[in-house]
Amino acid sequence: MLYSKIEGEGKPFIIMHGFLGMSDNWKTLAGQYVEAGFQVHILDLRNHGRSFHSDEWSYEAMVQDVYEYCQANNLTRIDILGHSMGGKVAMLFATTHPEIVDKLIVADIGPRFYKQHHQDILAGLNAVDFSAKPSRNDVEEIVSQYVPDFGTRQFLLKNLYWKEPGQLAFRFNLEAFNNNLDAIGKPLADHLVFNNPTLFIRGGNSGYIQDADIDEIRKHFPNLKLETIPNAGHWLHAENPKMFFELTATFLKE
Repeated sequence: MLYSKIEGEGKPFIIMHGFLGMSDNWKTLAGQYVEAGFQVHILDLRNHGRSFHSDEWSYEAMVQDVYEYCQANNLTRIDILGHSMGGKVAMLFATTHPEIVDKLIVADIGPRFYKQHHQDILAGLNAVDFSAKPSRNDVEEIVSQYVPDFGTRQFLLKNLYWKEPGQLAFRFNLEAFNNNLDAIGKPLADHLVFNNPTLFIRGGNSGYIQDADIDEIRKHFPNLKLETIPNAGHWLHAENPKMFFELTATFLKE
């Protein structure tokens, strides 16, 4: 069963992080949704955070995990939000289990195919030799040679934890990612459609959702509302959490 943090009372609202993220990334926003009257479930998807590791890593497998989570927690009608990879999971979940989902929110990802673009990040993570018992500073020094952006590095290093005294490790399953890397860019199948209200939010400085993608998005999600957060990149919810919350909360309450 997926690891989750459940807070609040009200309509169940599932939140799913992006690639190499975890539920902790959404802790602050989750608290705001609780205050807005939702029962918030922030998940760690398989091979991420505190959830189980598996050699199988695909959108279909992640959707099945979420479905089993809903069954185990008696969640029969939900709203759902996913960012990046989590957005792909949310899209596939909503289109294959529309009887469960009332409203869908997708943050800065589309249903199209995305070519692999995490090579530098994965090279940096794979360069860390934990058998040498590196310190946190040692790990950051190694990763910084591949990932110069400080914010991206801090996001990645949130996954460091003490496996045992003196022994650091990453929470995510790096081996599974190395072996299934093409899985993350997989498009939504052409025939899949979700007719309920759907909100896509993109970052104005991000190239993940382009104007040319909108027709394809609407093909899968005809009841589409598209919003743009100006001057925000791919991590739009972290760069402008105030506007992100206002847009999503307004949509959920409509």
